[in-house]
Amino acid sequence: MSRLTRIPSLPAGWPFPIRGAGAAFAVRPLVEVPGFLGAWNLVVPAGLDLEVESAPAEGLFGRGGLRRMGDVVLRPYRRGGLVRHFDETLYLGPGRFAQELMVHQALWVAGFPTVEPLGYGYRRRLWGVEGLYLTRFQEATPWPSCWERSSEVVPRLLTLLDILCAWGLWAPDLNATNILVKEDGELCLLDWDRAQWQQGRDLMPRYRARLLRSLRKLGAPEPVAALLAR
Repeated sequence: MSRLTRIPSLPAGWPFPIRGAGAAFAVRPLVEVPGFLGAWNLVVPAGLDLEVESAPAEGLFGRGGLRRMGDVVLRPYRRGGLVRHFDETLYLGPGRFAQELMVHQALWVAGFPTVEPLGYGYRRRLWGVEGLYLTRFQEATPWPSCWERSSEVVPRLLTLLDILCAWGLWAPDLNATNILVKEDGELCLLDWDRAQWQQGRDLMPRYRARLLRSLRKLGAPEPVAALLAR
């Protein structure tokens, strides 16, 4: 499938109210970020405060290194697959980080239930760059921490996936740990790394397969996987 070079128009019947134009991002060079050694080039909204103390982000899933700074969550980019055994933090350039922000900002502005994107940061190392991704903190519970709520989570999740498919958006890193469950049962989806709009309409089977792999890896109870496989 070929990659689209622009954000497609929202599909007919889009169910969420538009949030507005969204934040304007600007480059802030050579910023010291507490908890992450060295100076970073940040692409963030003007006025974002990153000078408060940071601490490990408790109760959140990830490959390690997640930190909170007030209501800001900082996620270091980590490679998966075989490449991680060579150097899990090194990328050729910041293009992958910028792509995630573009997709995430489009979803946020369109009203899709996700956390607010706050930009990314990068710094040079060796022959490439390391990266950080910044979002607003959302008070909610990761799905793997509340499997017992799956009978209400799965129908809502499948509805959100249908909406993503209608827009033609494939998010390969969407797994169970990136699905937050709010107290009222509403969901919030995270992590749009490597997401892109694609031509074709075979996305739902791929989303189901991706999530089922995630459930097996996390040791989810069999009835949870059965709900998703229906």
